[in-house]
Amino acid sequence: MKDLLSRLLRQPAGIAGATMLAFIMLVAVGAHWLYPGDPWSMVADPNLPPFSPGYPFGTDMLGRDVAAGVAHGARVSLLIGFVATLVAVSVGTVLGAVAGYHGGWVDDSIMRFTEIFQTIPGFLLALLMVAIFGPSMYSIVGAIGVISWPSVARLVRAEFLSLRTRDFVKAAVLGGQSDLRIVFRQILPNTLSPIVVAASLMMATAILLESAISFLGLGDRSMISWGFMIGAGRTTLLQSWWLSAIPGAAIFVTVLGLNFLGDALNHALSPRRRGHS
Repeated sequence: MKDLLSRLLRQPAGIAGATMLAFIMLVAVGAHWLYPGDPWSMVADPNLPPFSPGYPFGTDMLGRDVAAGVAHGARVSLLIGFVATLVAVSVGTVLGAVAGYHGGWVDDSIMRFTEIFQTIPGFLLALLMVAIFGPSMYSIVGAIGVISWPSVARLVRAEFLSLRTRDFVKAAVLGGQSDLRIVFRQILPNTLSPIVVAASLMMATAILLESAISFLGLGDRSMISWGFMIGAGRTTLLQSWWLSAIPGAAIFVTVLGLNFLGDALNHALSPRRRGHS
C-alpha cells in the first residue's frame, strides 16, 4: 500500500487528482459545520451576485445561499456516485468472474444477458427506471448501477479467461482447492488493478449521470444536488449566470480529479511501468 501511494504521488496527475478530491471531500464532510441549517432555507435577498458580504457565491432567485447548496450538494453527489459505483462493480465482478472462470454455456448465458443491457441506450434506460420507480436517491443509485455493471463484467471476464489458464491456477486445482477458494484467493486478487482503475473512472461517470438526471427534474427533491442546482438556475442563466456556473464548476473539478486519479492509478498499477519505476 505504501509502495502504491508513493508511485501514485510521484505523478503530477496523481497529486492533482488527490488534491482536488481531498478538497471536495472535506467540503462534503464539513458541510454541516460550514453551513449549518437547511440549504433550502431563504436567508437573504434573491439574486445577490458572488462575493456579496456573507455570501461568497451569491444567492439564487429565492434567496437561498448558493455556497450552502454547493457544500451540501457535494455530499449527495459524491454519495450517489460512490454507492452507484459500488453496486456496479460488485454486480459486474461477480457475473464476470463466474462467466470467465466457468466458461462454456455459463459464459455464453451471462454474456448474452450482458448484451441485452448494452444494446439499450444507457441514459435513456436510467431515465426510464427513475421515472417508473419514482425520483429518489435509491432509484437513481439503482438506475446508474444497472447501466454501469456490464462494462465491469466484460473487463473481469476477460481477466479471468486469461488468468484461469496460468500455472498457479492449475497448481491450485491439482492441489484440491475449491472453486471459491481459487476464485477469491488466486484469481480475483490479480484482477484488482484494472477493477480499481475502472471504478475510479466509473464514479466520475456516475456523478455526471446523477447530475444529468437531476438537471432534467428527476432527482430526489428532498436532497439538494449539483445537478438540481444547475437545472434550477438554467431559467435565469443570462441574468444570474452563477446559479448554474458554480455547481457546474464543482462537477468539473470533481470529475477532472477522478479522471486524473484514474489515469495515475493506471500508471501506478501497470506491471510494465512498475518494473521501470
